[in-house]
Amino acid sequence: MATGIGLGLCFAAGIILRLSLFRTNLPDWFAERVEISNALTSWQKTLDGIALQDNDISPYRGDLFHETPIMLRVFSFVSKVLSSKMHYFFVFIDILSGLVLASMGKEFSRYLLQKQVNNVKNYAVGVEKIILRKDHVDLIPLAIVATHFLNPYSVAVCLGKSTAVINNFFIFLTFMFMLKGNLLMCMGTIAMATYQSLYPVMLLVPAAIYFQHMSGQTKKTESSQFITGCGVTSMVGVGMTLGLYLISYFLEGSMRFLGATTGFILGVPDLTPNLGVFWYFFTEMFEHFRPFFICVFQINAFLYTVPLAVKLRDHPVFLAYVLVTLMSIFKSCPLFFSRDHPVFLAYVLVTLMSIFKSYPSYADVAVFITLLPMWKHVFSYMRNTFVVTNMFLVCMVMSPILWHLWIYAGSANANFYFAIALTFSTAQIFLIADLMFGYLRREFDLHNGLKHKLDNGKDAQIVME
Repeated sequence: MATGIGLGLCFAAGIILRLSLFRTNLPDWFAERVEISNALTSWQKTLDGIALQDNDISPYRGDLFHETPIMLRVFSFVSKVLSSKMHYFFVFIDILSGLVLASMGKEFSRYLLQKQVNNVKNYAVGVEKIILRKDHVDLIPLAIVATHFLNPYSVAVCLGKSTAVINNFFIFLTFMFMLKGNLLMCMGTIAMATYQSLYPVMLLVPAAIYFQHMSGQTKKTESSQFITGCGVTSMVGVGMTLGLYLISYFLEGSMRFLGATTGFILGVPDLTPNLGVFWYFFTEMFEHFRPFFICVFQINAFLYTVPLAVKLRDHPVFLAYVLVTLMSIFKSCPLFFSRDHPVFLAYVLVTLMSIFKSYPSYADVAVFITLLPMWKHVFSYMRNTFVVTNMFLVCMVMSPILWHLWIYAGSANANFYFAIALTFSTAQIFLIADLMFGYLRREFDLHNGLKHKLDNGKDAQIVME
């Protein structure tokens, strides 16, 4: 009952906060911020695309519009229905996301308890202190929903009318359907997220591992059989994604949209400054080096899916989370570890996406910050919480200031803004590295006990390598 009341209060607070702020001048300011809106997610560019389509001009001619054909028609319909009240649509999407997160949190609580029951026979003696209790995990849905509605990144993205809220909604649905065990719906939501922003295709890996676990595949299963099963499952998602591109072809009558959407993400032609690192390097780079380094940067964004899938084989949801944020921390990975951790794996992947994608924004950060309370039982093992929190706060305050000094006052240059963007990426790396350390250290303590002694009786120091 108390949790239900808490959820209701979170929904009410989040809705009132957003509707109240929409009555101020903040939405116009947020809509112009490069940290919130970019070439892919700007609502103003979406309106321009709708206007072109209404005048029988293909919005994919030129370099103005980069939304997908299906979403173009969705936004066109909604904008005509709501007109000047379009902000209600973005608040509505946030409400739907809150409902999905509440359901996902409940499923995840059950998942944690069931996983603990299955593995408790392998735990060491004297680890009762870190064993999860039902009253502890029952608060996870409330913590996730509260973070979603009240964290400044989610609020700013909603006020700025960033179309990335739709992509975030599909990512939340992916986690929910994964934990519910609904294969087709999970693959469908991954396909929709991939269709919109490409990088969520990485979530096929933890989802495939998770569903292989559900089908009875365990560590004892032959690796070739396990990999084959994962491959077949992943092909379902790939097929759905290709189906969406085929629908887009019939809607547009040509494949011109492909270069303006997926091609735009891969080719990075727009070098408007943002929170990522692509724009700075390609601005400073000689043009003849550009194709090579585009390949390097994009391969880097996907490369770490494989070692992380190996490392977090048992935690696919956590892997999906981390892949949405970072990408290059844990290269040395014990074989088959991630096969037993598919949920954790999914979380890792979600985190990785927000650093090394070509056009990152606060919307990407909002996803992994919202899902962070899923791992609140790991927080006590984290060591850099204070430093990371302050880095995020400093970046939020300094990024608009340095932008103003560079673009309007003329007293700074691109290096100043890139420095804060690099600091922001570093904060995300520190966060996921610290969370990864805490997660693996807790797993180690569960299986080896809380007190570690050397052969000579002295206290041992546990070091992660």
